[in-house]
Amino acid sequence: MASNYMSMVAPIAEKYPNLKLIVDHLGRVGGKTDAECFATLPEMLALAKFPNVAIKATGAPSYSSGEYPFSSIHDYLHQIYDSFGPDRMFWGTDITRMPCSWKQCVSMFTEELPWLSETDKELVMGEGVCQFLKWNISE
Repeated sequence: MASNYMSMVAPIAEKYPNLKLIVDHLGRVGGKTDAECFATLPEMLALAKFPNVAIKATGAPSYSSGEYPFSSIHDYLHQIYDSFGPDRMFWGTDITRMPCSWKQCVSMFTEELPWLSETDKELVMGEGVCQFLKWNISE
């Protein structure tokens, strides 16, 4: 979702509380990195008050101007985690345009974000989105 549509999410989330909404690509400002990329972060964090809104961290490494472990965006990810929790913050790769390997896309979340507990990692890396969308993964 492009950041210029961020203002549309809250009214929809409020009007349709049973509709699950997932803001993709961290709601970032396209074509930017670091602080410029997260210019709409306050508006996005305000969406955490709606239990039917979640955030997908698709393509996170590409939002950093640095190399692995992309530490310039860790504080932004931590703020998102603090607001939405691990059950409404989902990992995703968008691997075809990443500045790193598949392994680094994964390990950025599983090894480089120390505030994520093992349970948090399970949620962020897949269980959370399944629970949010009520997908039965027990079969």
